[in-house]
Amino acid sequence: MTLAAENLTLTRGGHEVVRGLSARLTPGEITAIVGPNGAGKSSLLLGLAGLLAPSAGAVTLEAGSLAALHPRARAQAIGYLPQTPDIAWDVSVESLVALGRLPWPGRGQAAIDAALAALDCEGLRRRRVSQLSGGERARVLLTRVLAGEPHWILADEPLAALDLAHQLGLIAHLKACAGEGQGVVVVLHDLAIAMNHSARVLVLKEGQLIADGPPSEALAPAVIAQAWGVAARWLGEPGAMALATGPGPGRAEQGFG
Repeated sequence: MTLAAENLTLTRGGHEVVRGLSARLTPGEITAIVGPNGAGKSSLLLGLAGLLAPSAGAVTLEAGSLAALHPRARAQAIGYLPQTPDIAWDVSVESLVALGRLPWPGRGQAAIDAALAALDCEGLRRRRVSQLSGGERARVLLTRVLAGEPHWILADEPLAALDLAHQLGLIAHLKACAGEGQGVVVVLHDLAIAMNHSARVLVLKEGQLIADGPPSEALAPAVIAQAWGVAARWLGEPGAMALATGPGPGRAEQGFG
């Protein structure tokens, strides 16, 4: 089930935040969206999820308009995790995760149990949401997305609040989801994670797509210099690469690994 942006322009607060972007995403792989602050990454993810209407162009799912889908069908197809999700009720973790099953008839307890186990949340099942740490909360919210068993998982900075062990566990699980045919799209700030763990990278700058391809091409030093204004080089072997940075035009040394 292909997800695509076709000459997509998105507007927020009267400003174009994504302009004329086209990309056809295929299931079965992890696609990373990267770029400097304000590049339009989160807005693009909202558009791909059908939660921000295009001001021009379109988002399609399997060649049909995403906007034309019934909300239930769209929710079955696409699971979306925002960068700073709100939780309206202080319910138990299991009840929160069960909300991911709302698009489907019946509760789907097996899917709920599998999602809790996948992200090491089984021990949190009976805890109230208010009792969770920031990292626990982040894992539980993604567990809710996974419980819905969507064709596409769209997550905005899902690693940001996680410790190293849970970051690695989440990456491994997202790779497993992709291996089973789901599409996975993640917004990332850590370029080393994008280089080592994604199959494809979209690089945005000022709302425009400036690179799209395998990580070795999309995150080449010349692209990093263009997008971030940082001189950089990759060190190490494929799958375990680190980014060494130096001063770019008008900037001090930065690290993104």
